[in-house]
Formats: sequence, C-alpha cells, structure tokens
Amino acid sequence: MAFSSWRQALIQRLPALLVGALALVVLAPMLVLALAWRGDESEVWQHLADTVLWTLAGNTLLLLVGVGLGVLLLGVGLAWLVSTQEFPGRRFFDWALLLPLAMPAYVLAFVAVDLLDYSGPLQSLLRSAWPDFSGLNVRRAPLVILTLSLVLYPYVYMLARTAFLAQGRTLLEQARLLGLRPRQAFWRVALPMARPAIVAGLALALMEALADFGAVSVFNFDTLTTAIYKSWYGLFNLNAAAQLASLLLVLVLMLLGLEAAARGRARYAEGSSRPSQRRRLPGAWPWLLTLLAALVFAAAFAVPLGRLLYWVATSAWRDLDQRYVGLVGRTLMLGAGAAAVTVTLALLMGYVRRHRARRWVPAAVRIATLGYALPGSVLAVGIVMSFSALDRSVHQWFGIGPLLMGGVLALVLAYVVRFLAVAHGSVDAAFERVRPRLVDAARVLGASPWQVVRRVYVPLLTPGLLAAFLLVLIDVMKEMPATLLLRPFGWDTLSVRIYEMTAEGEWARAALPSLTLVLVGLLPVYLLMRRIRQANR
Repeated sequence: MAFSSWRQALIQRLPALLVGALALVVLAPMLVLALAWRGDESEVWQHLADTVLWTLAGNTLLLLVGVGLGVLLLGVGLAWLVSTQEFPGRRFFDWALLLPLAMPAYVLAFVAVDLLDYSGPLQSLLRSAWPDFSGLNVRRAPLVILTLSLVLYPYVYMLARTAFLAQGRTLLEQARLLGLRPRQAFWRVALPMARPAIVAGLALALMEALADFGAVSVFNFDTLTTAIYKSWYGLFNLNAAAQLASLLLVLVLMLLGLEAAARGRARYAEGSSRPSQRRRLPGAWPWLLTLLAALVFAAAFAVPLGRLLYWVATSAWRDLDQRYVGLVGRTLMLGAGAAAVTVTLALLMGYVRRHRARRWVPAAVRIATLGYALPGSVLAVGIVMSFSALDRSVHQWFGIGPLLMGGVLALVLAYVVRFLAVAHGSVDAAFERVRPRLVDAARVLGASPWQVVRRVYVPLLTPGLLAAFLLVLIDVMKEMPATLLLRPFGWDTLSVRIYEMTAEGEWARAALPSLTLVLVGLLPVYLLMRRIRQANR
C-alpha cells in the first residue's frame, strides 16, 4: 500500500521533476565553461594577448555597437514610416520588409563579397569606367556591420511596428494639441512608449550578432566566436576554447541583464482604440520614402535572392546529384528529430507551468529557455566538455566507452537547448487560447492528467505545435557553428556545405544549398506575416 502511494506521488511529481532536470541540462554547459578556468592556459592567453586578443575584443564590441545602431536606425525608422506615413507601395513593403528574416546572415555575406569585392561586377565596372580606380577592400568592419544589420533589423522592425500601431491616433493628436510638431511627437511620445518593444527586438538582434560565425568568417573579421573555432581546431586546445566561450557567455548574460532591466523599469499603457491615420507628406517626399524602403528591401533580400537564382540557373544546378540529396536528407533528419524532441519538451513545460503550482517551476522554465541566448559555438564547447567528463567517468568505473562523444546525441542536445525557447514561445501562446473550463470538465468526468493532455490539450494545441515544429526545423537547418563543431563524421548538412564552399571562395557552388535554406526559411516568415494580419484584423 505504501509502495503504491509512493509510486502515485512520484508519477504526479514526474512532469515537474522533468522540467527541473531540463533546466539543469541547460545550466550544465554554462557551469562546465566556468570550471574550465581551473586549467592553466597561461601560455595560450599570453600568445593571444601578444597577437590577436585585443583585436578580437575590439572587433566584437565594434560589431555589437555598429549592429545595434544599424538595426535601430533601420528597424525603428522603417516601422515608423509604414505605420504612420502613406507612400506608394506601402502595403507591399509593410510585409516585404520582414522577408530578410529568411536570409541567413552567412548567405548575404558571401553574396555581398561576390558583388562588391575587387573582382566582382561592381568594381570591375568602376575600373572600366575610370581606369585610375584602384579598388576598395570590402572585407572590413563597415560592410560586416551593414550585412548583419540588413539581416537582423526585422527583429526591431516587427516589434516596433506593432507598438506604433497599438498607440492609435488619440495620443498623437493630444501631442499635437499641446503644440508638438510631428517630429517632436515622435521623439517625446511615440518612441518612449514603444521603447520596451524596441529594446526587446534590439536584444534579440544583438544576441544573434554576437552568436554569428558564418558571416564574420566570410569577411575574415575575427571575433570571439571565430576565436573559439580556431582555438579548438587550430590550436587543438579545447580548454582554451572553453575559456574564450565563457567570455562570450558573460557578454550574453550582460545583454540579457540589460534587456531585463529595461523591461523591468518600463511602464505600459493601453493604446487608443482608434486606428492611426497615416499622413501623406507633400511634394516628392512620398516617392523618396518608397525609394528608401525599396533600397533596403533590395539590398537585404531581392538582390541576394536574384544572385543565388542566377548562379543556380547558370552553373550550380550541376551539383544536383546523389551527394546533394544526402545533404538535404541529413539536414531534414537532424532538423525533424531535434524539432520533435524540442516541441515535446515545450509541451511538457507549458503543461507543468499551468498545472503544477510549485514556486520553483516558473524559474526552471525561464532557465530552460535561456539556451536561445547562447551562441552555438558556446553550447558546442560546453556540451563537448560535459560529455567528455561523463565518458571518462563511465570508462573509469565500468571500463566501457566512449558512449556520448562522436555521436548524433551531442548535436541534437545542442539544437534542443538552443531552440527550446523558440518552441516554448509558440506552444505557450497556444496554451493561452485553451479555455480552462474544458480542462475542468475533463477532470470532472474522471480524466487523468495524461488523458487531459492527450485528449484535450493536444487536439486544441495542434496548430501551435505544428508552428513550433516548423520554426525549430528551419532554425536547425540554418544553424552553422554548433553543427560545424559537433557533427559526427559523415554528417555534413547544407549549412556545413555552405561553409566549406565559401571558405574556398566557391561562391557559385554555395548557391544551391543557400537557395534551399532561403526558400525553406520563407515558411516561418509566411506564418509570422499571417499571424500579424490576423492580429491587425
């Protein structure tokens, strides 16, 4: 009898315990990176200090500052224009300016280098027109910052646009009645009210910029992310790579702290129910606004997509062979497997958060979703060191192994930790739409917790679960640093193929896998745009 009651209590507590274990799994790589400082790598650090350490730190900070200013300028500016101004093509650009979300940063990077480099079409045209033109070196910080800004500004644009639309017409009219000009009303009323949304989008963009590996590699722009890879595969020193990764982790945690502090001090107010009335500027200003939006859209999406299509149509189609089919198959297999595990865990977290009234559960959920802020290279180093320690312990005690290193498990775990927050956001939003009375009715009829999940929640949550699965699938397919560092032998994916071809300067041969990722990446962007339209209606 006692054993039966103990087993029943364990079954009831099992979901919450699993969420707690999941939070520990996310924390483990970070703790292992902190323990890496116990090792003496003074010679490596002295070598780095004498050669590239200050350049790495300076480049990383320059990238954060530059990309931060770039995404704010593009994201907030474009969001304000499409929300408050009337100009030709506004309805098209309203959703088209989100399409750069489907363009991986490393794809835009190698297209930009191909078009703008010394041997590219632009500089070749300039040399033919002006024989004295000596050429420009495009592999420098300004173009790196511009490239990442063009890819990442939709994070700020999307949230700022929603915030501006939610403000309505009344507040701006009151500002005008108080004597403020339109420009003053923007700086003193609209922008401060939209600040929490803008800060949230800025934090996402900066964390993506900090985690970037592919784009900076194409430009040969060394940052802490590339240093981790070079320490691992160049110096063959995993402990030094872990110490570098811990520095990058500190920067990420600082960004998260600043974003949380900004949100904590924010005060929200309800917007007007009256929709905002868009202004039409006099003279040629509307056409100048159209030109501005068209230039951003062309540089961030249309021109890169056209270049990829040109390469595929002229030469890259020859790579459509059995090897390419294998790359696509392995990419989809890893993506589907990781997405299925991730969505299942997100479903578990959403259920426990609502039905297990334990004080530590919300904190465990927040920790478990912290992985999205961790760069793939940092996760890779932390997971490798954790698995190596476990394999050594198993071999020491049982004389077998290695069991964990060199397999797909480490790579799938990195995907799950990295993108659990993505799945949780979609699944949690779906949970909010489930009426509590339906769950209460099922319990009154005698359904067990597992039956409630299977017969009530899962059918009602299916659209949210499918959206979460698709989002994680696309993110896994585009993930480069974790895949590059953790993939088992023979498990190359589309992103690894792109890295290999761009590292050799084979831009055209990188076009086919790049075009595949861009076209597949349009699916979550379409879902996002459809959700925005529904919210607007």
